Amino acid sequence: MAAARVRGVVARGKGQPVSLETVLVPEPGPGEARVRVQACGVCHTDLHYREGGINDDFPFLLGHEAAGVVESVGPDVADLAVGDYVVLNWRAVCGHCRACLRGRPWYCFATHNATQRMTLEDGTPLAPALGIGAFADLTLVAAGQCTKVDERARPAVAGLLGCGVMAGIGAAINTGGVTRGDSVAVIGCGGVGDAAIAGARLAGASTIVAVDVDERKLERARGFGATHTVDAREQDVVEAVQGLTGGFGADVVIEAVGRPETYRQAFYARDLAGTVVLVGVPTPQMELTLPLLDVFGRGGALKSSWYGDCLPSRDFPMLVDLYLQGRLPLDGFVTEEVGIGDVEEAFHRMESGDVLRSVVVMEGQG
Repeated sequence: MAAARVRGVVARGKGQPVSLETVLVPEPGPGEARVRVQACGVCHTDLHYREGGINDDFPFLLGHEAAGVVESVGPDVADLAVGDYVVLNWRAVCGHCRACLRGRPWYCFATHNATQRMTLEDGTPLAPALGIGAFADLTLVAAGQCTKVDERARPAVAGLLGCGVMAGIGAAINTGGVTRGDSVAVIGCGGVGDAAIAGARLAGASTIVAVDVDERKLERARGFGATHTVDAREQDVVEAVQGLTGGFGADVVIEAVGRPETYRQAFYARDLAGTVVLVGVPTPQMELTLPLLDVFGRGGALKSSWYGDCLPSRDFPMLVDLYLQGRLPLDGFVTEEVGIGDVEEAFHRMESGDVLRSVVVMEGQG
């Protein structure tokens, strides 16, 4: 059968404005699914792709925080059906690698995406952002990248679980192990940091300290559950966090910036035997220097959280259910809903800090 011709947002070259192009989406092959996208969040990672910060495999089909409906499935797909309402995830787990066989599929070492490539009209293959490419009317993914959730959650909200919100919530709950009565500090209050705050609140943390240099972001953090805020321009972060935690430091400190200087703050702002979770993404050039004696003497754990150590089949439906119960304020992450032709403008608003999340809503889905 012929490939479907749809609209898609494409980054053709490093630093170039994105363009709305005709994209050809093949019929799904074995183990693949074609999904009609209903909404897709505009994430910093999409901007990093456009700027060449991920790799140089241009042109990219951008977009990855998406929810939609399965339009068709390929052969050998048994647990997904046409009409299923799904949130897309970066990576289908293999089920056979050493992590999967040990019962830890969230660490799967052989995750995969669709085998076929979507293309431009002239046949140029597109590299889909994070293996998804959802700034498009239709996208082609591995069937395992589709997680069925309750269809009562509107797409503009549900899709955000596919990336930043899951990364933050998972950093707190899955990686950091935040539990009842814990004290938590979150350094960096963008989308991921705010999600970590929401996750800490959900887990029952008693003290949640939000740290940032932007008062607008600190105010938003309060809405997601921060009990205290620290303006890093005016206060010493380590002293402030210690002062809010009985002089000891926080049980769990989540670093959602990805810079050596903020990581050092996180390291020293935690209590003895506490946990540091790095969920902010550093650049390849960054290096960290810490006294090895302090690493030894303070004990505890230094962890990295990749995708919030999530297992989509377990975590996405649970978080959607919590949202529908009114226990997880996902609506607060959606600053604005825009059209598929407005992605470049949404990037500019993101860079200026004016939005927490812009969400592209496809025509007829508002």
